Amino acid sequence: MTEERIVTAALLVIGDEILSGRTKDQNIGFIAEHLTNIGIRLKEVRVVPDIEDDIADAVNALRRRYTYVFTTGGIGPTHDDITADSIGKAFSARVGVDPRAEKILRDYYAEKGLELTGARLRMARIPEGAELVDNPVSAAPGFRLENVIVMAGIPSIMQAMLAAVTPSLATGSKLLSLAISIDRAESEIAAAFSAHQKLYPDVTMGSYPFMRDGRYAVELVLRCADQARLDEAAATLKRALGV
Repeated sequence: MTEERIVTAALLVIGDEILSGRTKDQNIGFIAEHLTNIGIRLKEVRVVPDIEDDIADAVNALRRRYTYVFTTGGIGPTHDDITADSIGKAFSARVGVDPRAEKILRDYYAEKGLELTGARLRMARIPEGAELVDNPVSAAPGFRLENVIVMAGIPSIMQAMLAAVTPSLATGSKLLSLAISIDRAESEIAAAFSAHQKLYPDVTMGSYPFMRDGRYAVELVLRCADQARLDEAAATLKRALGV
């Protein structure tokens, strides 16, 4: 078997609007799929309110546990956009108007014939020591401080920021997957499936029941970084289940 290189991540979703249900998150699935495709395993997602201590505490807990922490939300121009201050608190880093970010915004708004107002300048507030994350959509940058990567909550902007930061990320072995669909109830195959998992502890196995034509069915999903090992586990599982 090939040796696995494991790189992990957590996602911290910030915003009262997510927790209230007013805004439906569109970023978790996109980020999870993107990270999987490049060889980073998303291990945890948390959603926290717009409370500085809660954000800082979550950042500190997650950054010590995972290779990377990605955050979405709370870096806009209004008073409730407190992510920069919260990240600064987590790292004990001073937060102020960053000259690099200010220039980006000044040039952007000048090109549009608009004034760089105090509210817009809030988007240039960055914790000391952070690298900027490019925002080709609306200019206001995200930032990265050590292993914490701070991005916007608006999906189109978040996606652009994620693409911009991706080349700088360390990646590990890509987790491959294979699905087996069976027209049986999950309870009918549970014992054999559990026994098979014990034979292949290095292959992650999950069962996902659904209905097909009014009858119970189940999709068994196997995941492993080693293609040969994955194929072997799938073939022997099919034989064990008689499919």
